[in-house]
Amino acid sequence: MRDIDDYIAEYRHAVEKNSSCGNSHYNLAVGLIAKKEYDEALEHLQLALENSPTLAEAYVQIGGICLARGDLDGCLEYNRIAARSRAGFPIPWGNIGFCLMQKGDLDGAVRALRKAISYNDNFVQAYTTLASAYFAQGLLDEAIAACNKALSIEPGFAVAHNNLALVYLEKGDAKTALMHCQKAKELGWEVPEQLEKDILALMEKE
Repeated sequence: MRDIDDYIAEYRHAVEKNSSCGNSHYNLAVGLIAKKEYDEALEHLQLALENSPTLAEAYVQIGGICLARGDLDGCLEYNRIAARSRAGFPIPWGNIGFCLMQKGDLDGAVRALRKAISYNDNFVQAYTTLASAYFAQGLLDEAIAACNKALSIEPGFAVAHNNLALVYLEKGDAKTALMHCQKAKELGWEVPEQLEKDILALMEKE
């Protein structure tokens, strides 16, 4: 992978050569975000939008900076702007769903996530977030179906296995819960210690 400093230097040069290229400002901002240099990244995202007003990805990135700074409402608003800026763009709808779920609006989250999936039926993260929303609503079979869909697209997506462990524990199926728990760990996911304890406690009762 190319060094991030080389990437930043390349796009600094690009914006110096052509300061009206929105994509160059955007790409420079992405590099700066990777180094958590958020203030300068925001400057370039604003310049990207001044030169390319329909660059919806820039609004998504601003939303990401808001989230990194603990501003959930800001993240939600900028992703809503991104969704309005480009019809059929799935990523902001996935982010909107995540934000709404964090705010406790489960119905709104499900609507947004289903819209994200309608625009991209291979949107793995949207399926796993949707599974979490269904789980919070008590819709366990729907949560399982969403996780299984995510795994059919990306079998090594560890968070889907973690979610399935939670769901099967809730359903009282300790054996299946343990299988998904172990799979999540094999894939590098840090499974909550309490989840493992609860699964093992249920197995002892069976």
